[in-house]
Amino acid sequence: MGTTEGNANVSEVRDILTQAAARFTPQREAVLRALLAHSGSHQSAEEVLHTSREFCSDIGLATVYRTLELFAKLGIVHRLDTAEGQARFELNDSGADHYHHHVICLGCGEIAEFKEDLLDEIEKRAATSTGFQVMDHCLRLYGYCPRCIRDGRGSVSTHE
Repeated sequence: MGTTEGNANVSEVRDILTQAAARFTPQREAVLRALLAHSGSHQSAEEVLHTSREFCSDIGLATVYRTLELFAKLGIVHRLDTAEGQARFELNDSGADHYHHHVICLGCGEIAEFKEDLLDEIEKRAATSTGFQVMDHCLRLYGYCPRCIRDGRGSVSTHE
């Protein structure tokens, strides 16, 4: 699914939900529109709720959580569990060859992305040794962002 805002995305999600025998409710549309409004960011459920209320004023946090979990199960969004134990969600960009990777700050929770695909050889080895057909992968690296290091919240030691 592309991540540009517009009716094409809404109709794509409507089709995905229909194929999964799930209804496209006003609340689910509000969550989708909230995600589209902040495309490219990693939003918490609370942040999605805040923006969703612009499209559906009576939506509740439990509905947002259920919708985000459904969207993750259907591949509409990626769920990213951060170091602080909070899930963050971002729209799935099905046009990408592989899922992009994340560096997550242990100090402030900042998330940075990098798109270099360094795991192809590991995928091949895993497939050979397990017999699995590997379809994709995800890499999360945890450390301290430059701001936290500068502010003394992180360690500058390196692992080699």
